[in-house]
Amino acid sequence: MSQLLLPASVFDFMRQLKQNNNREWFAQNKEAYQLQLEYVETFTEGLLNLVNTHDVIETPTAKKALHRIYRDIRFSKDKTPFKSNWSGGFKRAGKHRRGGYYFHLEPGNTFIGGGFWAPNTPDLKRIRDDIAFDPSPLKQIINSKEFKTVFGVLEGEQLKTTPKGYAADDDAIELLRYKQFLVRRRFTDAEALSPDFVKQASDTFKSMRPFFDYMSDVLTANLNGEED
Repeated sequence: MSQLLLPASVFDFMRQLKQNNNREWFAQNKEAYQLQLEYVETFTEGLLNLVNTHDVIETPTAKKALHRIYRDIRFSKDKTPFKSNWSGGFKRAGKHRRGGYYFHLEPGNTFIGGGFWAPNTPDLKRIRDDIAFDPSPLKQIINSKEFKTVFGVLEGEQLKTTPKGYAADDDAIELLRYKQFLVRRRFTDAEALSPDFVKQASDTFKSMRPFFDYMSDVLTANLNGEED
């Protein structure tokens, strides 16, 4: 078995955990969890190495990239203590490289994603101002053949009303309503467990670059179009 190939057991464990999501079962199966975690860490390290061939990543290791299995239940109605997925993310290095990479491994719900999950108020205003001034650069990216083939459509929460300070009849009103700017490519279980999945995941991240490069220019340039 290739060291970067995810074995079916990583999904098998998550199916079992979903059916037995309690601390007693997890404690009894801690060794099994640690073994599957090692497989996922190896896969993540390989993915990190591949992504570093086409981008500059600040996240130093797979261990730093992977998210904890323990859920934060303090403000959640769902009080199950553990996540039923493996997930992680890579942070792009430097203030001029904006956008984050995310991967989610779960039976029946595996996807490679990225984008801007919670842009702060000044960043969101910069993005909207740029769209209002000229929506064509962003439209060209999300309407491109590659973007539609890999991601389909731009995702993310949207306002139901017109954002304050913008015209309701703006030609780009649908884009202006976005509060999040996300992209995602879904994979079947068979695809996720295939030998070339790590390359497919890296290539998916690479396909985000035109979108990330546009957003980075918008978020790091001053009013004269120069880098801040």
